[in-house]
Amino acid sequence: MAAAIQLQPPELKAQADPGGQSFPADSYVFEDPPIWRQALGGAVIGAPATQVESVVMVSDGGNIKAFSWQGRPLWDYFARGRVQPFITRTREGTTYVCRSSNQNNGILIAINRAGRELWQMNLGEPLTAPVLTGWDGRLFIFTAYRIRCMTASGSTLWSITLDKKTALKPCLDEQGGFFLVLEDGELLRINAFGKIDSEKLDTIPVSVTPVHQGNNRYALLIAYSTGSLELLDTANANREIFRNITLPARPVAAAARENKAAFLLGNGRICLFSLAERRILWTGETHLAAADISNPNFETTFFFDERGIYALTRNGACAYADDGRRLWLIRIRGAASLPAFSDEGVLYSGGADWILYAYKLEERVRVQKRLLYGPAPEGSYGTGIKRPDMWSGYINRFTESEMDIWFREIELAIRQGQIGEKEIEYTSWLMEIAGSALGLYSIGARPPVQSPYRSRAVGLLSYMGSSETIPFLADLFFRETDPLVKTAAAQALGRIGVDPDGISMRAFSNAVFPPAPLRDEQVLTAIANAVGALCRFSGPPLSEPGIRILTALSSRERPPAVRTNAEREILSLRN
Repeated sequence: MAAAIQLQPPELKAQADPGGQSFPADSYVFEDPPIWRQALGGAVIGAPATQVESVVMVSDGGNIKAFSWQGRPLWDYFARGRVQPFITRTREGTTYVCRSSNQNNGILIAINRAGRELWQMNLGEPLTAPVLTGWDGRLFIFTAYRIRCMTASGSTLWSITLDKKTALKPCLDEQGGFFLVLEDGELLRINAFGKIDSEKLDTIPVSVTPVHQGNNRYALLIAYSTGSLELLDTANANREIFRNITLPARPVAAAARENKAAFLLGNGRICLFSLAERRILWTGETHLAAADISNPNFETTFFFDERGIYALTRNGACAYADDGRRLWLIRIRGAASLPAFSDEGVLYSGGADWILYAYKLEERVRVQKRLLYGPAPEGSYGTGIKRPDMWSGYINRFTESEMDIWFREIELAIRQGQIGEKEIEYTSWLMEIAGSALGLYSIGARPPVQSPYRSRAVGLLSYMGSSETIPFLADLFFRETDPLVKTAAAQALGRIGVDPDGISMRAFSNAVFPPAPLRDEQVLTAIANAVGALCRFSGPPLSEPGIRILTALSSRERPPAVRTNAEREILSLRN
């Protein structure tokens, strides 16, 4: 059994002069032994996924395993079948994989950060790309001719049917949506609500990369196999062809940060292009030769963050600072799949010898705004923003006949999974109805809305379960006095599942513990069920305060129904 990684002898040389335009391979070549290794019981397929100080990988035997970045085994989930080489982790640590036994089967599986299965959904066909995650936890799911958008708890928000296959894998954009290129060269930009903008390109590009143009303006930098570049302004769809600029060689992959784009080239070099200056700043050598890249099975993970530019392949990896200094290089032999590089500076490589190797390549840790679990979202979709002015001119919006019409329309859209571009409109109306008794999100004089309607509105909000609506629902739960609505708010928070900031759990804790604990049996039962659901979804550390809440609800002084539900939830968390 071959060793997974064999490295060159240790060598530390002077860095290249960053003032020049071309940099030789004369920097640090990594040779240190792994900081840890773990037997996997199978070969890794697909690149591992790193997130929240841990790594998760899929093996060819159908096992999904997680380890802490220090090498401690965290969990092992068996998918009961063949798993595709795609793995996605969200910022709260949820893992999404797809089991696929044949071309007509694709079971999407959600696994929490403790390795517990949350839900499954039959997609009817395998994935064609990794699941992408939006700012509020929503999922963008891609199969051969269909795109779905789902909530983190598995409710479908919208779907789109395509008549052509994709030529480039989908990528997230700077607006919280994504873009992809079809096999006929059509570029589709799709926002978080399913709105499509289309642009027909002359030919299929090699890469499409979001770049920043300043003043909150974004564009897509498009690179073709000839080395030519084109810029598409996402605000007005204007296209600019860089007629006097050509990359030094055929581009293979691209990544951007702010207004600079890095390219991995077919000759084995990296170059950095400045959008502001419209010129190539520098080129540098990598661990790759042109023969490596021309291999039909060649694949790479290429990215650019505040630490630098990284090129990861099966036969090695390297990193460059954005001023052109190569930071390090490692050569890999016997790897079964692409390696992964974590925010903690650790490279993970799964060997053909069924062993996972971890190498500490950098001491620099990414500077990110962190919440309870992973990094904070990059933006907001506005689904939880106060928008009373949207309905201020609609004088009949609180009459029972009009509310019934709206409720039926929204319920039908939820059942059919086609909320789509009406999501903002629907959530705004539902929040106004739900909070109307308290004056939340409402302006002007209005007649009272009865509690059954407020409760119904809260329930529907949960099926569009965005993390952005959690603050509204938690506030409603805290301030509402009607037990029916308060119960619905607790149920909605549990149904949404995600609670990366711990807002829901704090609201429940304040309701259960002194100085003002609740006494209503219906509300307390709903709290017990919701806390159990949140604990199952998120796992520790969020489950730790949840266990304390459930323990308090299972005490003798609580009503029998509350105790029974709390004890059942505690038991479910142990199994």
